[in-house]
Amino acid sequence: MKAFVLDRYGQKGGLRLADVPQPELRGDEVLVQVHAAGVNLLDAKIRDGEFKLILPYRLPLILGHDVAGVVVQVGPDVRRFTPGDEVYARADDFRIGSFAEYVPVKEASLARKPSNLTWEEAASIPLVALTAWQALVERARLQKGQKVFIQAGSGGVGTMAIQLARHLGAVVATTTGSSNLALVKSLGADVAIDYTAQDFEDVLHGYDVVLNSQDGKTLAKSLRVLRPGGQLISISGPPDPAFGQQIGAPGFVKLLMRLLSAGIRRKARRQGVDFSFLFMRADGTQLGEITRCIEAGAIRPVVDRVFAFEQTNEAMAYVETGRAKGKVVIKLK
Repeated sequence: MKAFVLDRYGQKGGLRLADVPQPELRGDEVLVQVHAAGVNLLDAKIRDGEFKLILPYRLPLILGHDVAGVVVQVGPDVRRFTPGDEVYARADDFRIGSFAEYVPVKEASLARKPSNLTWEEAASIPLVALTAWQALVERARLQKGQKVFIQAGSGGVGTMAIQLARHLGAVVATTTGSSNLALVKSLGADVAIDYTAQDFEDVLHGYDVVLNSQDGKTLAKSLRVLRPGGQLISISGPPDPAFGQQIGAPGFVKLLMRLLSAGIRRKARRQGVDFSFLFMRADGTQLGEITRCIEAGAIRPVVDRVFAFEQTNEAMAYVETGRAKGKVVIKLK
């Protein structure tokens, strides 16, 4: 099969298009023929070696976390899917590889593709929607009437998180550039702050939850918009000791995480705020819940551009510019 392969970390020249063996299935996996694959900044960060300690992949490696496609083969332990099923998923850590014609996915990580979406739209959903779900539903337990601040509202996670929070009945604030204010409002943002003209810290006060996706300076400012007892959930770091425990990291990695997050955890304690780091995981059950929201019209995909499979390196470069509204997708079929 054809695939885009990473031969070494820091490969700024791009991934290599190659013919590679079709992956072998494990008992609890299905083989998906890829029709479309979502592109995430996480793919670029793995390519550049930024996650070597957290995700020690063996090279060469096929990148790609989001997939929408058709089941062509199932393992002997699979019960819920059969060949011909239209599905989508966030591929599992250490089994990623949707920048290819075929990718194996655990049955537990797979969901049926929303009936009202195209392949490209479906491929844009899993990673960002699961991130939003695990942050707002699972971690924050966001309730109707609570106030949530979602940073970078026009990005991949932001566009999903705004819609999900609105669906849950929360009051939603976000930041974006002036050209994207109409977009985030159309997705359900009650307060849309143009970050080029205003500082969110001057506008927002007494919030229950902040979903942080930006740098350390923004993370520190986010503490100050929360009420006592509020939650600061960061998907951009720094990783905390609880995350190190969750992934079973070696002792020196746990120590590093403790040191990296010590400052923000100390500041959070002083202000009576809870800080936690979230690294999303594949989850087919949660993705099934998201499917129901999509089919009911509560959540819609936001796709900026669709690239041909041969343009995978160009698609990744576009994602790295940070200018995409919503998601970028690669089309194979």
